[in-house]
Amino acid sequence: MNVLRKSILIGFTVLGMAAAQAQDTTPPAGRHSAGERAEHMQAKMADMFAKRQAKLHDLLKLTAQQEAAWSTYQAAIKPAPMSGTPPDRAAFAKLPAPERMAKMLDFSKQHQAKMEAHLAALTAFYGQLTTEQKAVFDKHSMGGMHGGHRGGWGRHHG
Repeated sequence: MNVLRKSILIGFTVLGMAAAQAQDTTPPAGRHSAGERAEHMQAKMADMFAKRQAKLHDLLKLTAQQEAAWSTYQAAIKPAPMSGTPPDRAAFAKLPAPERMAKMLDFSKQHQAKMEAHLAALTAFYGQLTTEQKAVFDKHSMGGMHGGHRGGWGRHHG
C-alpha cells in the first residue's frame, strides 16, 4: 500500500511539474523556452549522474573481469531523457476522476517496470563484487537515485 501511495504521489508530482512547465509557452524576452530549460536540466542531471558513477567506479577499484559487468549495469541504469510533450494540465483536470486515476496508475506501472529492470541489472552486477566492494557500493550507491541523502527512505531533510 505504501509503494502504491508513493507511486501515485510521484505521478502527481511529475504531472504537476510538467503542466506548470507547459503553461509558459511564450517566454519573455531574454528567457529560455520551456523546452530549452528542460534540455538544460536534462543535460545538467546527466552530467551529475556521470560524475557520481565515475566516483563510484573509482571507489570500487574494479578488476578487469568486473568491467564488463559494470558496463552492462551502467547501460541499464542510465537515465532516459524525457520524451514527448508534457501533459496538458487543463486537459488532465477536465478528465473524469477514474480516467485521471487510470493515467496516474499507468505512469506508476511504467515507473515500477523501470525500477524492476534496474533491480535486475543491480543484482547481476552486485553478484560480481567482492565483500569489500559490496560494502563500498552499499555505502555510496543508493544516493544515485536521490542525491546521496542519508537517513533512510522517506525522510525529508530541511
